[in-house]
Amino acid sequence: MAVYTNIDENDLTALLADFDLGAAVSCKGIAEGVENSNYLLETERGRFILTLYERRVRTDDLPYFIDLMQWLAERGFPCPIPMADRQGRVLKVVRERPAALVTFLTGVSVQRPGPERCRQAGEGLARLHLAGQGFPHRRENTLGQHVWAGLFDGAKATADALQPGLTGRITQDLDDLAHAWPTGLPSGPIHADLFPDNVFFVGERFSAAIDFYFACDDALAYDLAVCLNAWAFEPDGRYKPDCARAMLEGYEALRPLSMAERSSLTVLARGAAMRFFLTRLIDWTATPPGALVRPKDPLEYAAKLDVFRALPKGVGLV
Repeated sequence: MAVYTNIDENDLTALLADFDLGAAVSCKGIAEGVENSNYLLETERGRFILTLYERRVRTDDLPYFIDLMQWLAERGFPCPIPMADRQGRVLKVVRERPAALVTFLTGVSVQRPGPERCRQAGEGLARLHLAGQGFPHRRENTLGQHVWAGLFDGAKATADALQPGLTGRITQDLDDLAHAWPTGLPSGPIHADLFPDNVFFVGERFSAAIDFYFACDDALAYDLAVCLNAWAFEPDGRYKPDCARAMLEGYEALRPLSMAERSSLTVLARGAAMRFFLTRLIDWTATPPGALVRPKDPLEYAAKLDVFRALPKGVGLV
């Protein structure tokens, strides 16, 4: 989450006039994240998250995100529920940007999860994948393996400015991934961005997942690989195999992996590291001045690529 577009009292009054939520009591920008403008909005009848969709989010994709959250919530998965206005419309316009209100969820996100919370996150991810079965809509992963080489073509100068020799290593990684990328794995709706700041806990227990605006259809094991990148490293870059093992055990307690999925995990994890390296690299110079957000360091994921490059295939992760 982040804030790129500022709103005022008049914007809120105009928006809430279409809902049965009462008047605005308070509204505060949320600085975390990198994609959309987000506000914690309290009205006379509750607390909500107001999202203004920016940057990489395409208007045509919004019904997929909205409908997926509704589908998951109806099947018992704890995620934000989109709010419809009096006419049954969820998508609105605020400051010339598509916008939506969703329910506010309670819980705490953690910065340095240990094995038990990683186990819980793995279970939560499996619950999401199981609840997503049968979802009738489809959305391509627009940040999937097929676009990575093209993304890097426009950012090579930034890479070498950050770290001499980085362009050569990334070019080799992209070639390796293109040759090794698995196909035919079980697929369906995935979150694609289930970082610790997008997961809430009550105590040690998984309580909710938020921020579904990278959701798409892809290999379910790729979603797990994204989580291994996000949850199984210390801030200083050290890999935590105990956290990776706990996450896999939590996931497989509800949805056992196939042999093909297990043997592909290291390649998928290397690919997930590449995806976040590339988008961070692009954001490094593209974040607009004055935005209430700081671009995240792409070198964090360059270091994770080094780790996964050195691991053996398959169960070498744990």
